[in-house]
Order: sequence, then structure tokens, then C-alpha cells
Amino acid sequence: MPAPLASRELIEVTLDDGSFDEWPSTARHAGDDASYAAELAAATGSTGLVEAVVTGRGLLEGRPVAVIVGEFAFLGGSIGIATAETIVRAVRRATDEGLPILAAPVSGGTRMQEGTLAFLQMVRISAAVSDHKRAGLAYLVYLRNPTTGGVFASWGTMGHITVAEPGALIGFLGPRVFRALHGEDFPAGVQTAENLFAHGIVDAVVAVRHLRALAATVLDILAPAEPVSAASPLDRTVASSAGFDDWRSVELSRHRARPGLRSLLRVAATQVVQLRGTGTGEADSTLTLALARFGGHGVVVLGQDRRSQTGEVALGPAALRLAVRGIRLAEDLGLPLVTVVDTPGAALSREAEEGGLAGEIGRCMVALLEAAVPTVSVILGQGTGGAALALVPCDLVLVAENGWLAPLPPEGASAIVYRDADHADSCARDQRVGSLHLAEDGIADAVIAEPLPAHADADAFAARTGVAVEGALDILVRRNTQERLRQRRRRYDLLGSSRLAP
Repeated sequence: MPAPLASRELIEVTLDDGSFDEWPSTARHAGDDASYAAELAAATGSTGLVEAVVTGRGLLEGRPVAVIVGEFAFLGGSIGIATAETIVRAVRRATDEGLPILAAPVSGGTRMQEGTLAFLQMVRISAAVSDHKRAGLAYLVYLRNPTTGGVFASWGTMGHITVAEPGALIGFLGPRVFRALHGEDFPAGVQTAENLFAHGIVDAVVAVRHLRALAATVLDILAPAEPVSAASPLDRTVASSAGFDDWRSVELSRHRARPGLRSLLRVAATQVVQLRGTGTGEADSTLTLALARFGGHGVVVLGQDRRSQTGEVALGPAALRLAVRGIRLAEDLGLPLVTVVDTPGAALSREAEEGGLAGEIGRCMVALLEAAVPTVSVILGQGTGGAALALVPCDLVLVAENGWLAPLPPEGASAIVYRDADHADSCARDQRVGSLHLAEDGIADAVIAEPLPAHADADAFAARTGVAVEGALDILVRRNTQERLRQRRRRYDLLGSSRLAP
């Protein structure tokens, strides 16, 4: 792989022309080692830099951003005390000025010439980044070739969004050190950007030439919501429940051509950036985590992708852990959260049980109930069991006319009640699983009309759903946070209380 792009070159191709204002670097480490001093002088002479990092602020498609960019040509991008001081000062300045940060580390890790004191600087850097994120400011990471050691294990892994350079060597222990310690090469293909993407450690693999566009899209999504002059009330129902058939909705929701999450994002959302994995070594295709805009609102989307759920691939524990990552991401960034329910049910397998599926459902529900940001749930189609319930408890719940929610698929309920699957239709009706009954029972706040079944009117249905989501967000962002949280908890505390005997 070619040598890493120099720090100032990366900044030049990423930021708007002429917008970069470089911040001063901290003076070099004051040591008395003549050999090390000569190395530092040589590094300065070859790169024109005082240290192995360049920091500053600039504009990215007109939006202000702070940048922290490593320089591999300066002693392998290694982090010494002065390097760390420069990074920490830049992070704190960005926090004080309310700027998002784009960090682009490239490093072999700790500067060995400065030993353990340099090693402990990773704690300082991580603490500063944590404070920045706690302030509600974005921290975006672009991992370059190579990024290893303490740099990767600290500020290289703390991104709200983390992407990597194609082919980049990324790992905790560099291959040269591994070979020296173990007398053999590290297994091939493990410490690569592409392998980390496959395992959900990084969200995307992005060439340098595409970094600017991706970062600009993310910053656009994170921009404050556009002011709403007036919020329209949600339509509570689309028709009288007379003649409504829950079982018919179940059948229609299973139509193979029924539009799902992908159609909704394609038609109704803009500036979509899909993220990947839990960041802890798991990826799951059955649940999509994305940043997007619905109308004037930047949001985090957590959506069950029905087309990715098959007999062989069902929604498992990793999907719920990914959902919790999405909930935390929304809270960190102060973005509303939109969940999309469309699942035939969670995985029924040894792996799911041993992976803690039930516990992950519970943790996801609690995280959603306690999330401080506005939350909207959309029951787009099938809503089977705990996998669906995990994404339901939101401020406002929208349901497609032929969407439904039930503790089991109706066939499963029939097996329990009648010991056969032949009474699925009557079970669906008796359990009031369909949209209009969900609205009547206070489970759903609005029903999204399907004048034609969604599979016969796909794009129009997706567009109506998008309008409904935008309307729900318009309502929620105008509410006081504490009152909204109180109403959310009260809603679920009171569900079903009218059915209790006096």
C-alpha cells in the first residue's frame, strides 16, 4: 500500500479551499537524550512540523469543523508527551468553541523514546475526547494506514462514527512487534480495514477522495433541525374499525413485495449514512443503523429490515446490541430517534439463547424508555414478539394500516390456545393485533393509510410514511424534555388499566 497521505495534504483535500486555520503545536519533549533530539530535528526537517500531528479548524462544505490529523512521516506518527498535549489542547478548544471534530490518526502507537510517561498520555487524550462527546459534540474518526497500538485503542476507537482507509493496517499489536514477540507472522487478513468492517468494528471503508463528501453529509444530518412554524396534529385513525380484519392485515404484511425499511429510506429520507456493527466485534444484517434526515430533522434510524430476515438469518442478540448502540448514539448527538418495526420474530436457536437474546430485548426496551431524545416508532409491517417489542416504547407510535403487533405470530398463539395452527385467523382477531385496534387500545397514536395495499402502491406508501414521521417529529421537538419523558412513562404505566376490575 502507498505511503499515507501527508497530514496537510489530507486536510487540503478534505476541507474547503483556503479555510484551514492551523493551531500551534506544543513545544517538543524536553529530554536530554542527544540521539532522540537528533531524531526529532530530522523529523522536523523532513516534514516541516514540530510534532506528529496537525490540528486546527476549517470549513467543510461551509460547516465549521475542527481537525486532528496524524503525520506518519514524523517518527511513524508516534505519540509522545508533546504530541498528546497538542491533541488534548485541540480537543478542548474544539469543545469550548462548540465544534465537531474530524480525527484522522495514523500511528505506530506510543513513542518508545519517551517510555511509560508517553504511554499514559493515551488516558489524557481519551478523557478529553470523552468530555467533548459528553458536551453533545460529534467526534468522527478516519483510521488511516497504519493505526495501531494505544492510538487505536484510545482515540482511534472512540468515534461516534468510525470509517477507515481501504487496505489500511489497523490493529492493537503491530505486525513487526508480534513477529518479534512470537517468532511468527500475525494471521494474514485480520488487521485490515475490510476485515474490521466485516466484524462491525468500523462503519465503512472509504477512500480519501470520498471522505469529504461523507463527512459533509454527516455534518448536514447533525445540523440543528429547521424551525417548524406549526405542528399539525396526527390523524388518529384512517377509518372506522367496523369491517376491519386483523388477519387480513397479517396476510398483507407478509406479501413478498411489501415495501420495507429500504423503500422508506430511499423514498422518504435524505442524506442517509448507514453505519455498521456494535463496535465490539459484531455485525448484524437484520437491523439497520443509519443517520438520515426526515424533512428538516436529522435523526438516528434503527430499522428492522424484513428482506434480510430469512429462515436461515433471523434477528439475534447482536441486532439488539446494535440497537442499543443506536440509542446511545442518538443521545450523544442529541438527535431524535426513529425505530422501524418489521420482523417475523427473533431467532429461535441455541446461539440466540446462549448469546443472551432475552436479556438484550429487555435492555433495549429500557434504553428506549429512558432515552432523553424524542423517539418515534413506526410499525411498518410484521410486529412479532420480543424482537418487535424492543423497538416500540417510544413517545409516539405510528402503525401502517396493515401493520400489526402481537406476542407471537398468530399461528403460534393458535398452537398455545387450540394446540394447532388452524385458528391463526381467529387468534389475530381476538388478540386485536391490527392497526386500528392498536390505535383504539392506546398502543398506537396514528395509523398510516393504505388506500391500496402497500405492495401495490410502494413509493406512495413510503412517502406517506415519511410525512407521518416528519409530522411526529415536528410535534415532539416542541415539547419540554422532562414533560415528554414523564408522558412517555405514564403512557406505558397506564396501558391496559381500563381493563382492570374496579
